[in-house]
Amino acid sequence: MRSFDIPTHYRSDLIGRLKAFRKIQDPKKKDLSPTLLDLGPVRFVFARHFGFCYGVENAIEISYKALEENPGKRIFLLSQMIHNPEVNADLESHGLRFIQDTHGEMLMDWNEITKDDIVIIPAFGTTIETENRLKAIGIDPLMHNTTCPFVEKVWKRSAQLGLQDHTVVIHGKAAHEETRATFSHTAQGAPAVIVKDMAETIELGRIVTGELPLERFHELFGERCTPGFDPATQLDRIGVVNQTTMLATETQAIADHLKQVMLKKYGEADLKSHFADTRDTLCYATNDNQDATNELLKADADLALVVGGYNSSNTSHLVELLEQKFPTFFINGEKELLSATEIEHFNYPKHELERTSNWLPSKRPLTIILTSGASCPDTLLDRVMVKVLGFVEGVKDPVEGVEELVGR
Repeated sequence: MRSFDIPTHYRSDLIGRLKAFRKIQDPKKKDLSPTLLDLGPVRFVFARHFGFCYGVENAIEISYKALEENPGKRIFLLSQMIHNPEVNADLESHGLRFIQDTHGEMLMDWNEITKDDIVIIPAFGTTIETENRLKAIGIDPLMHNTTCPFVEKVWKRSAQLGLQDHTVVIHGKAAHEETRATFSHTAQGAPAVIVKDMAETIELGRIVTGELPLERFHELFGERCTPGFDPATQLDRIGVVNQTTMLATETQAIADHLKQVMLKKYGEADLKSHFADTRDTLCYATNDNQDATNELLKADADLALVVGGYNSSNTSHLVELLEQKFPTFFINGEKELLSATEIEHFNYPKHELERTSNWLPSKRPLTIILTSGASCPDTLLDRVMVKVLGFVEGVKDPVEGVEELVGR
């Protein structure tokens, strides 16, 4: 896989060396066991996979290259390039402006954009409607397009399903930029409906089998289906794709459930005519990060720190996994570590910030899981680790600890 030219301030001296060490040990990425960094009174456990993925590094490279190659030009990001406040703030500090917020609401008027401006499409992609608006202004939406290749793979698979007269069931969060984009692209060639979880999928299955009336479909999905959607005729052939940052296991469970629904209704002989196998749309980075996080659940640890943007879907799912076993704190970075006794963190289910006292246990040695989402720079984990170490006496210098682990 190619390497990308991203700013050095996103690269990490400590975490970067640990990752390089594991890559040499396990070039085919088959070993998902975590990495233990023993610093005496504090031990950090790192997932085998975390941090920037291929799509994020691609987006960062394109964005900073646009800045470098177009001095003096006005450069806009359609919306947040990725869901990480540090990266987006850094881009803003270089003069970039956002046109929309993460919900698609305008932060400025389209009339302010001219054909001489540069508009960068974020890693999540954008809707056909927005692409057409940019074209009408005279801007080629593909000129500075950072859409993740794995998101585009989902769009291509949806188009194939449409050509095969399938309805596309999209597992995702309807308000998320990526799901809005996938829905828009899919709707060009196929009926589509968005399901957010297994509970809605079960309801959809009961509509398919006739256990629930067809009227229930529009009550449940409302604007989350293509205009004029007819549940009486457009649920007989289906395939499932997903927002690439959803829990991969949940997407697979949703697909498996709907496959059983179609098997029950049409029988084994006709199953392939009514249900398309689409597991090839699952993002490798989402899979790797979630599989590596599941391995962390086998570790003995006192708490977990998950670093990332609070609106990051992929990061929130890592939090959900770790909360099954450990006291888990979802933070943006080291600034949320207020002291050895107080931490500010994000309660994802409630979507609000909380403060917790006595978050750092007094026991020694103290074992802390430290990981991050796919849109988080490794340098943030360096800073979090150093901040934690400052709260504990007698710890080993992390540079020395890393050198001992990986070899000088």
